[in-house]
Amino acid sequence: MKAWCAVVIALSFLLLSGCLVTFKEPLPTSEPAPKGLLGKWTSTNAWGEPLNLELTRIGDNRYQAVSYFKARPKERESYPFTVSHHGSRWYLSAKAPARFGGNFTIAGFELTDKRELVVYNLDLEQIKQALGQKILSGEGFQTDDGEGVLIDSKMDQVSAYLDDPANSDVFVEAVRYQRQAKAQ
Repeated sequence: MKAWCAVVIALSFLLLSGCLVTFKEPLPTSEPAPKGLLGKWTSTNAWGEPLNLELTRIGDNRYQAVSYFKARPKERESYPFTVSHHGSRWYLSAKAPARFGGNFTIAGFELTDKRELVVYNLDLEQIKQALGQKILSGEGFQTDDGEGVLIDSKMDQVSAYLDDPANSDVFVEAVRYQRQAKAQ
């Protein structure tokens, strides 16, 4: 779980404290990543371990995240992802591993003036409220690592919900990465 969790935290693939929000459909892939996203990033995970993240282009509007702990550089996990820009927010989408249902995850992210990559998870409780209010449709599920929800609403409905400023509290900061200094 630690390797997947590292990538989850790295790209906020929406696994926060064992809680997972997944979607039947991925975000549309109509545009390239924002300038400054690709490259090497560094952070510290919840266990205090230094974590490296490398974001690269692997095709037209397709990218790959490679995450590894500084102490174990040969133990790398990689996951393809896409990005999308709606309203004032940037999002990423990736396929979840089969043990988490094999559907898609969505996270928010921003690049700050301080050369940071800030990644936001979707808050499971807020998503459950949206399900209860029939704003989104879907169902709950269980994994060995905790509970989750699978959203089966169409992506235009999901995007409208996520882009609505009234729902800004659905995003919670998961991790801050700093641009990795170039080797001298």
